[in-house]
Amino acid sequence: MTPQGGNGRERSKRQERALRILDAAAALIERWGYQKTTLDDISKQSGVPRATMYLHWRTREDLLRALIQRERIAMGEELRERILADPEGATISGGLKHTALLIMQRPLLRALIMRDIEMLDKMAHEGVNGESRVKRMAGFQFYLEFLRDHGLVRSDMDVKAQVYAYSAICLGFFLAQSFLPEGYQLPDEEIAELLALSVERVLGSMDPVAPEELEAATTTFIHYLDSSLAEAKERFQQELE
Repeated sequence: MTPQGGNGRERSKRQERALRILDAAAALIERWGYQKTTLDDISKQSGVPRATMYLHWRTREDLLRALIQRERIAMGEELRERILADPEGATISGGLKHTALLIMQRPLLRALIMRDIEMLDKMAHEGVNGESRVKRMAGFQFYLEFLRDHGLVRSDMDVKAQVYAYSAICLGFFLAQSFLPEGYQLPDEEIAELLALSVERVLGSMDPVAPEELEAATTTFIHYLDSSLAEAKERFQQELE
């Protein structure tokens, strides 16, 4: 066997081990929440010694970032299929409705958002000016500017004000589930509908949208999503190697 073949086999074993660790972490966080899940728990669940886990991720936070990255990739690929199947999926409200439903239907992301707000807030502040976050926001702003130019969202607001409003509305809707009493919580489908309606009322265009504009929006959104997914997959692959 050539050294190259041996290196390839070792790389494959390393990746398989990393995925096993991530699978174990995901199962435990879904069950107990991030704050109650320790590296020792993950080591026991995955069958990977803690010392070996350090070869992949030095801290629990680093491991969680990789786990969220994997979830985002899987969600992005499913979102792509939904947008292509929905004539209005690439509108500001249609895309958000699909995104919200996918988040709420993915147990890990739902658990993190609904139960681990303090931890997510800490991670958000640590990475608020990180390169990947800045790139994602720039990509979203570019897409929003495209929607403005094609009459799919209102253009009488500053685009950065629209980015802020969009982000604030989304954050508020997800956080509300953690603070409202049980009797005031709503089914996932209704939350997604209300979220999409709220964003549409604040940012949407009041004029009818031509079919060709919707088609152009879909093409642009898919291009934006494919670019984001390609970058995310590359980063995730680097995590595994």
